[in-house]
Amino acid sequence: MLRIATANVNGIRATHRRGFGDWLATRDCDVIALQETRAQADKLPDGAFGDYHVALETGEIPGRNGVAVLTRQAPRSVRTWNGTALLGAPGCGPDDLRRVPAPDHVSPARELRTFASQGRYLEVDLADAPLTIASLYLPKGGLPAELQRPGRMREAPDGGARYNRKMAFMAGFSRYLTRTRRTAAAAGREFLLMGDLNIAHTRQDLAAWRRNQQNDGFLPEEREWFDQQLSARTLVDVVRHLHPDEDGPYSWWSWAGESFAKDSGWRLDYHLATPRLARSAVRAEVDRDVRGIRLSDHSPVVVDYELV
Repeated sequence: MLRIATANVNGIRATHRRGFGDWLATRDCDVIALQETRAQADKLPDGAFGDYHVALETGEIPGRNGVAVLTRQAPRSVRTWNGTALLGAPGCGPDDLRRVPAPDHVSPARELRTFASQGRYLEVDLADAPLTIASLYLPKGGLPAELQRPGRMREAPDGGARYNRKMAFMAGFSRYLTRTRRTAAAAGREFLLMGDLNIAHTRQDLAAWRRNQQNDGFLPEEREWFDQQLSARTLVDVVRHLHPDEDGPYSWWSWAGESFAKDSGWRLDYHLATPRLARSAVRAEVDRDVRGIRLSDHSPVVVDYELV
């Protein structure tokens, strides 16, 4: 069995102060995809990734983004969009990470080139299973210009710039995803995309869906894009496959108010797997807290796969 998790930690230093190290040491995962590590290599805490090998893409913007994949054994290969990655052995500190070439097996689509050095995507081939694992932090986005009204927005109106940026990323990533999934299949490998997609796909994935139909993360065009990534022959939403009739399980809650206590959340963190791998999934859980403490505004999504 493989126990595989995805977690948006919203800052690797902050999540360690809340108990992430204990979760790493006790949850017994074989593979963990991380998003929003938010630290350059020299700012990482000692033992940031516990007793795991790490492949890390920090991006070039201090305090922003950052993705990683943690594995029991050193990965067979690592790929990023900017051609390099940081690798570390179990227990490594900031001074132990080494930057190595990580060439793309296919070039990013043109819409993704402006994101190539932002620390939003990394993929590895496992050494101990025929499986390619990808960690994705998809841009949050915003509202299209026609929906922007001063006073009803958390951010200042931007004429739709953040919305257009997210839509461009999704258009390019859709093509990239098809190619990388087919590349894995040609090599005899299953493919698993994990991460924070910043979209609640269906009404089951958002507690307050009625009042969010014109908010970013639940816009019709975002949900339609998500529809297009899934099919019985391409990729399957593993948690929804195991929980077809359940609202949630949610993986993100605002820090404000009582949304966490009332479980009024969003499902933003996903396992999207090739069909054979999805069929092997036997259990999916969201780790809402560790000993009563939230690790982040997101919670880890953990799936057990009986891949043979």
